Amino acid sequence: METEQLYQTYKPLLFSIAYRMTASVADAKDLVQEAFLTYNSVSSEKVIENKKAYLCKIVMNRSIDKLRSAASKREVYIGEWLPEPLVNEGSDPSHTYLMKESISTAYLLLLQQLSEDERAVFLLREVFQYSYEEIAAIIEKSSTNCRQIFHRAKKSMENRPKASTLDFQSMRSGVEQFMMALQKGDIHQMLELLKTDSVLITDGGGKVKAALNPIYTSERIVFLFTSIRKKLPENTRMEFKVVNGFPGFVILINGYVAYVVSLEFRNNKIWRIYMVANPEKFAHVQNYN
Repeated sequence: METEQLYQTYKPLLFSIAYRMTASVADAKDLVQEAFLTYNSVSSEKVIENKKAYLCKIVMNRSIDKLRSAASKREVYIGEWLPEPLVNEGSDPSHTYLMKESISTAYLLLLQQLSEDERAVFLLREVFQYSYEEIAAIIEKSSTNCRQIFHRAKKSMENRPKASTLDFQSMRSGVEQFMMALQKGDIHQMLELLKTDSVLITDGGGKVKAALNPIYTSERIVFLFTSIRKKLPENTRMEFKVVNGFPGFVILINGYVAYVVSLEFRNNKIWRIYMVANPEKFAHVQNYN
């Protein structure tokens, strides 16, 4: 009974940590399950005083191990790599902006440039507001060392562009207009909604056809989207969804998710489009309807 209570209490926090570390929904779910299995076996033999800290420690350390073992796979990944999309998550208005921003596709991509330890310390301090003493206990380094790691990581993350000042509803309106223009094949409207220097990044993982490199400029992006649209079967449909905390959409073929698209805005226009097409990253979204 106690484990069930702990699970309900800490599962959201542990999943949040694991997903931001690994950028994989499947891995995050597995890591949370592993943490509770480990807790069960250990707690039957000894008393664990700070259960929250213990569970966070297991999840964080397993996340770091997962990242290190996945590093070699990433090196041989075909084409651009994008995080596994989190669909319909983060739509709760009570979520702070920082919590939403830290699961955005752009933010997760920036985290990739940090080492495993830097990512762990940065997330625990910046996003989850842990003290250096708490972080030290979780990753088993001194609080002084954690402070140094955090400042180094923060410096790397400072180069990120400023987030859009658009509110959620304005972004939603922009996404829905883009979807409608795409469905109609309205090239002029799509160009109107895109910044001229916009970029499209697609991730097919070598499993499906996708651009191996980023597509630059609004004209080339619109050309690619219209080419894809012409090849889609008649029973294709597009649906607005919250993707990684922000407005996006999915493209379904025969009722199955074929593409998950997240968008980033600058100066009231679409600036970055991230399109995941790798079917291996959709196991958790195929039955979300």
